[in-house]
Amino acid sequence: MSVRASSRPARVPPRSSPAIVDRNLVIVGGLAGIVALGLVIGLAFSGSPGTIAPGTKIDGVAVGGLTAREAEALLARRSASMARVPVTFTVAGRRFSIRPDELSVAPRWTEAVEAAQAKGAGMDVIRGFRRLALRFSPVNVKPKVSAYDAAVTYELGLIAAKVDQANHPARLVRHGLKLTVVPGQAGRRLDQAAAKALILTSLASLSRNGPVELPTSIDQPSVSAGDLATAQAAAQQALAGPVKVVVGKRHFRVTPKQLAPMLQLPTTKGGSLVLGGAAANAYFSKLDAVIGQPAHGARFSASGDHVSVIPQQPGVGLDVPRSAAALLAAAQSTGARTAHLAITSVTVGRSTATAKAMGITGVVSSYETFYGGIANRIHNVELVAHLIDGKLIAPGATFSFNQATGDRTAAKGFLEAPVIINGELSTGLGGGVCQVSTTVFNAAYEAGLPITARTNHALYISHYPTGRDATVDYPDIDLKFVNDTDHWMLLRTFVGSSSLVVTLYGAPQHRRVVTNTAPLKLVSPPPVQRKLDPSLAPGTSVVQDYGESAYSTSVERMVYAPDGKLMSDATWYSNYRSSPEILLVGPKPKPKPKPKKPAATTTTTTTPTAPMGHPLQ
Repeated sequence: MSVRASSRPARVPPRSSPAIVDRNLVIVGGLAGIVALGLVIGLAFSGSPGTIAPGTKIDGVAVGGLTAREAEALLARRSASMARVPVTFTVAGRRFSIRPDELSVAPRWTEAVEAAQAKGAGMDVIRGFRRLALRFSPVNVKPKVSAYDAAVTYELGLIAAKVDQANHPARLVRHGLKLTVVPGQAGRRLDQAAAKALILTSLASLSRNGPVELPTSIDQPSVSAGDLATAQAAAQQALAGPVKVVVGKRHFRVTPKQLAPMLQLPTTKGGSLVLGGAAANAYFSKLDAVIGQPAHGARFSASGDHVSVIPQQPGVGLDVPRSAAALLAAAQSTGARTAHLAITSVTVGRSTATAKAMGITGVVSSYETFYGGIANRIHNVELVAHLIDGKLIAPGATFSFNQATGDRTAAKGFLEAPVIINGELSTGLGGGVCQVSTTVFNAAYEAGLPITARTNHALYISHYPTGRDATVDYPDIDLKFVNDTDHWMLLRTFVGSSSLVVTLYGAPQHRRVVTNTAPLKLVSPPPVQRKLDPSLAPGTSVVQDYGESAYSTSVERMVYAPDGKLMSDATWYSNYRSSPEILLVGPKPKPKPKPKKPAATTTTTTTPTAPMGHPLQ
C-alpha cells in the first residue's frame, strides 16, 4: 500500500481575536439594554386599557384618563346643554339662526369615543408608546353627525330661496330697426352639498365661535354677448332694406318695418334667426287670403227625400314654412332681395270617396211638430235646431242631445221664454228647447232606433202624441238614441214658419214600427190654490189658471225587420204631475150690523110737601 503525498498544505480555521469578541459582546449587551429600556418605558406609559389615553380630545373636550362610559356621558351632557343654543350662519349678506334641535342634530358620541380609545390601544408596551406619542402630538376626534334629513333639506331650501340669484343670459333687443346686445349677468347659488356638511358640523360642535359663512358658487350665464354677435349682424342685414315677394304672377313688397316684428331673435348659443310669431302668422294669413283659393271637404245636400254628396273641393294656399324660409333668406341676402314664395294644394275635411262610403243614401225617418208662442220661444226653437243640424252619427254610436247642443246659455243667444220648472209653468232661459228634443225623439222612435235616455215633461202637453214627449235639461236630463245600423246617419232640421221637421238620413232600413198607447189615465184633479185679490168684490172669485190634472200613460213600441222578425219591444212610461188651479178670491163680505135695541124709560113720582099748618087735600 502506498501513500500519496499532497502538494497542498492543510487548512487551519482562523482564530478570532479577543478584541473582536469583546466588541460583539458589547453590541449585544447594548441592544439588550435598549430593548429592556423600551420595555420599561412602554410599560411605564401603558396606563390602564380601560381608560382613554391622555392627550386625547373629542370635539375639543379632553377625555384622557376617562373610561369610555365616562367620556360618553360627559359629551352627552355637553351636547344636551348646546341643543337649544343657535348657530348664526351668514351668506350673501344675510344671517340665518338655526338651533341643533330644530334639525334633530345628534353627534354620534359612541363612535367618536371608540375612535378616540383606539388611538391609545394595543398590547401593553405598544399601548405605552402610542400613549407616549399622544403626549407630544395630541389628537382631536371629530364625531360623525346624524340629523333629520327632511328638515335639513327644507332649511337649505329656505336659505337658497333667499340667496340664489338666477343668471341672466345675454340677449338681443330690437328698438325699431336697430338691434343691440344686452350683456349677460352671472347669478349666485348656494353650494348646498358643502353648506349641508358645514351646517351639521357647526350645529354638532360643543362650542360657539361666531357666525359661520356658508359657501356659494357663481352661476355663469349660458349665453354671452359674444355668442350673439353673428346673430346680431344677420338680423341687422335682414332689416337693411325692403324685400320683393313674388307669388305666381303677383308681386308684393315687404318693408323693414313690416319684417322687423316677424324676426324671432335667437336666445341660445349658436341659435339662428327664425321668421315666426304672431306678426308672421298674421302676415302670411293675410297674404294667403289674397292669393289662395279656399278648400272644403265633401258635404251632404239633403232636401225632402233626396240626399246627395257634394264632392270635396281642393284649394290653393301658401306653403307657409317654405315661404317663410324664402322670405328670410332673401332678407339676409347681400344680393337681390327677392323671395319667391311657395304655393301648395290644400285639402280639408273628408274625401268624396269617404263621404260616399258612409252609406247616406236616403231617408230613414222624419217627424214634424208644430209650434207657436211668443217670439222668444220661436227664437230658441230655431237656435237649438241649428245647433243639432248636420250632426253625423257613426254606426253603433250614441247621439246625445245635450252633447250636441252644449249648455243653453245667454252667451249662445238663448232668450227667456215659458218653460216648465219643478212641475210649474214659469219663465226661464231656453224655453222652447223641448219642442226640438221631442221632435228628435219621435224621429228616432219612428226609425225604430234604440232610445237609451228619455224623460217625459213634468206636466202633460196635449199637442204632442200621448206619451211621446221628451224633455231635456243640461246637463242632467238628456235624450239619447243609438244608430244600430251598419251605415252613418245624418240628422237634419228644417225650421218653417210654424213647424219643425227633423229628418234622419242614412241607409233606409224599411223597419215596421207598431205602437200601442195606453189610454191617458187621470190620477188626480188639480189642487185648488186660493189667492186673495183685494180688487175683487167681496165674496166673489175668478179662476186665474185652471191648472193641470195629474195623468199617467205608457207607450209600447214594437220594431219589426223587413222580413217580419221582431227586433225590439220597449215600453216608455210617463207620469205627469198636477199643477194647482189658481182661484182669485175677493175679500170676505163685511158682516151686516145688528139692529139697535130701544132705550129703557124710567118714571119718577114726586110728592109735594105742604106748608106747615096747611094739610094736603
